[in-house]
Amino acid sequence: EVQLVESGGGLVQAGGSLRLSCAASGFPFDDYVIGWFRQAPGKEREGVSWLSSSDGSTLYADSVKGRFTISSDNAKNTVYLQMNSLKPEDTAVYFCGADLSWVRGSHIATTSDWYDYWGPGTQVTVSS
Repeated sequence: EVQLVESGGGLVQAGGSLRLSCAASGFPFDDYVIGWFRQAPGKEREGVSWLSSSDGSTLYADSVKGRFTISSDNAKNTVYLQMNSLKPEDTAVYFCGADLSWVRGSHIATTSDWYDYWGPGTQVTVSS
């Protein structure tokens, strides 16, 4: 059974940092794409950052480039999102999703419709 669980959210002041974790189980961890998405009240879910398992390729949304870093620890089956220089507009529920249909050598799919498995989310609140 595929399972994803996020952790690490919380309340932080603008300019602060948080590190989110996505613990995965139930699928081969060496062949996947993990994406971080976020959703604020009344808004659509938007992609934040993505990582492919085979070569460690990463992508970032323009809104977080230079501030967020995605990484993984394969021994722990965990993907991380280090968030620095947080802004109030980063406030949202953050979800990790798994794209298990990804084929090695193909581009990373960045839209949420490609991700069939999701964690329950973790709340990030950035105060001004």
